[in-house]
Amino acid sequence: MQKSWTILTAGAAAALLAVAMLPAAQAQTVVKVGVINTFSGPNVAQGDMMERGLQAYYKTHQKELPKGVTIELVERDDTGIHPDIAKRLATELVTRDHVNVLIGAVWSPNALAIAPVAAQAKVPFVVTNAAAVPITLKSPYTIRTSFTLGQQAFPLGTWAAKHGYKTAYTAVTDYAPGHEGRDAFIKAFSDAGGKIVGQVTFPPPPNVVDFAPFLLRIKDTKPDVVYVFVPAGPIATQIMKAAADIGLQKAKIHLISTEDLVPDEEIQNIGELGVGLVTSGVYSSFATRPANKAFVAAYEKLYTDGKRPDFETADAWDGMSAIFDLVKATKGKFTGEEGIAFLSKWKTQHSPKGPVMIDPETRQITQNVYLRRIEKKGGKFVNVEFETIPMVNYLGMPTGKK
Repeated sequence: MQKSWTILTAGAAAALLAVAMLPAAQAQTVVKVGVINTFSGPNVAQGDMMERGLQAYYKTHQKELPKGVTIELVERDDTGIHPDIAKRLATELVTRDHVNVLIGAVWSPNALAIAPVAAQAKVPFVVTNAAAVPITLKSPYTIRTSFTLGQQAFPLGTWAAKHGYKTAYTAVTDYAPGHEGRDAFIKAFSDAGGKIVGQVTFPPPPNVVDFAPFLLRIKDTKPDVVYVFVPAGPIATQIMKAAADIGLQKAKIHLISTEDLVPDEEIQNIGELGVGLVTSGVYSSFATRPANKAFVAAYEKLYTDGKRPDFETADAWDGMSAIFDLVKATKGKFTGEEGIAFLSKWKTQHSPKGPVMIDPETRQITQNVYLRRIEKKGGKFVNVEFETIPMVNYLGMPTGKK
């Protein structure tokens, strides 16, 4: 009996020793990333493309994390433009789920509601689509890996005036990004010698808009060019078809826009109506940059439904890239202050969009802006970049930085 007890004790001691050693060998640091995105509702298209970018980076680069460190995505659905829901979700993520970082926000009103929550909780917030300038001003814990409309519209206004357009009309969706892009275009176009002959705004989503009355008013005014902004997604196809039905092109009235009008996942639906259309943007999935080819390959390995990645996808990829770099640099252990200090200085030469960097003073993104033209190649409609304005800040001004 005594022998049996001795053997059991030895076995138990060995087991206890093994258990004691497990934490050192198998210790896990879990970094929780709270995702607030639009997964349902009438405006789900943009959320879907953003989610694809998040997931593509997350699934492709997990092997690069330090040993014993994992990233967990805690995803929540804001269902569309609902700032109250977005604020509640952000509050729950930081107080109940104890996330270390927030990421996402398709819509600017939602991001503006999330930012103060991030500030109060001292949790970094990475904006991967919402474009309104004041978002980063609402919280010193917020950075942007997407863009602003002024960043794209100002260079476009300068280009339009210098390429022979004398008069312009602006037609934009009535919310912050629409206003900011319009104002930047007007200033650039006017400074370069052009004249603005009219302005109109469209009701914002989720309103269903009949564009015909607005476009008829523009046609009667007969400007040389119309600067158009509507949120990306099916609404872009709707306004392009309405412009064709009204006969703007036949009246020699040219449309130009930022990239929202012709996102790569929607451009095939626009079809021949878009050929020749000039837009400004920070991304085209058909760009020949090596980093973009690698990005598209990773995306297409996961998503085989034929939808091309677009700027929302690339912006979300960059947002996850910044978070992964933070986790790798800190081995997953960082305070909110340490996290935002790192993210505020984040930069990379390996974005699908080209070189990008966060300005530590504004926490806005500086990046290339490309002028693109829709062409048909190999039976596909593509945004072909034909001019690069290097390293443009959030106001649309080239910085000369690299």
